[in-house]
Amino acid sequence: MLVSAKAMLDKAKAGKYAVGQFNINNLEWTKSILQTAQECNSPVILGVSEGAGKYMCGFKTVAAMVKAMVETLNITVPVALHLDHGSYEGAKACLEAGFSSIMFDGSHYPIDENVAKTTELVKLAHEMGVSVEAEVGSIGGEEDGVVGAGEVADPAECKRIADLGIDFLAAGIGNIHGKYPANWKGLDFDALDKIHEATNGIPLVLHGGTGIPADMIQKAISLGVSKINVNTECQLSFAAATREYIEAGKDQQGKGYDPRKLLLPGFEAIKATVKEKMELFGSVNKA
Repeated sequence: MLVSAKAMLDKAKAGKYAVGQFNINNLEWTKSILQTAQECNSPVILGVSEGAGKYMCGFKTVAAMVKAMVETLNITVPVALHLDHGSYEGAKACLEAGFSSIMFDGSHYPIDENVAKTTELVKLAHEMGVSVEAEVGSIGGEEDGVVGAGEVADPAECKRIADLGIDFLAAGIGNIHGKYPANWKGLDFDALDKIHEATNGIPLVLHGGTGIPADMIQKAISLGVSKINVNTECQLSFAAATREYIEAGKDQQGKGYDPRKLLLPGFEAIKATVKEKMELFGSVNKA
């Protein structure tokens, strides 16, 4: 059973921990994250970008795979299947495909248009029991071709979006997608504090969780961040483990070229990364 992310994030907010959103790219990614969540007894959010959804043959294929996997692996912890940085059309497609949570990223629209589109999607999603994340102040770096410079969101605009009845809010506080550059200034905690106050305690989302120092993550959680997105770190650990396997010549030993063997080190590396993040975010044994 897939669940809305609302209850798990409200619980995380009250308990001062965060639930990880781990993006999925294929079967190995999905299986490793689900198994780790079960082993850690942690709620989990599976994130799907529009690019990854297209790569996996569309949102309906993704939803069918995840639902079947939850059942077959006997996953009993709460699992939300969430559209990450969705367009207006993408959000509607995910509602139709059976996702249990959506993010509409209207941060690149003028605020009035962001409000209008978010209002419509909240109504549609809530009628289906689906949770909604919205965004104000674009997140830095690049995500599926959308480039942001790591802006800091305006608390007044955050309040306008939060008041629309969304379930959680992504607000830019200097965070970026991908690897952090050497000259990164860090998270803007004053801005986070003001956004938290302006939005009546709605759970906040930290995008670009890869590479943010542990002490900053923990401080962000203490200031109202209840959902943290991780994608690049899993990609890097998967790539490093796969590279090591091939460079050691293991793909040329016996049937080491079998994709089930070839992809296994990467699969295990993702599990280790996800476990480490769940421990850092404080979600272990919170299912």
